[in-house]
Amino acid sequence: MRGLLSVSLLLLALLLATAAGKHRHHRKGHNKHDKAAGLECSTDTEYGKCVPESEDCGPGLREATCEDRIEKIHCSIPCNWKKDISDCKYKFGEWGPCDPETLTKSRSGTFKKAFFNAQCQDTVKVSKPCATKPKKTKVPQEKTQ
Repeated sequence: MRGLLSVSLLLLALLLATAAGKHRHHRKGHNKHDKAAGLECSTDTEYGKCVPESEDCGPGLREATCEDRIEKIHCSIPCNWKKDISDCKYKFGEWGPCDPETLTKSRSGTFKKAFFNAQCQDTVKVSKPCATKPKKTKVPQEKTQ
């Protein structure tokens, strides 16, 4: 009876170890910018542009080429002024004043980091529509005693 219990416990431990190993393997390679999911190469992985599933922004897929394998990995293009520079990281200054003729405001940024081997500009200038409503400022209330 003890032998059967020992074998059962051993099989249970083996089953749990196998399940935990599969879970760890599933998460492997999910680093957002460094590796394609599941691709391990002796050479650098080459990434294509992110192609949104619908319209011109939102979730999509990009090709990751590693040696002779090509896999599709998930990506996302922001649905705002950042969509043209989504694979590049920039340090931006403050937004400028609203231009009354175009009703847009702009700011410039200097290059910091490229993701997915992207070709990035040293400096960029971006613009977005001005707020339609002015921001409310809080007026401090006087304390009453």
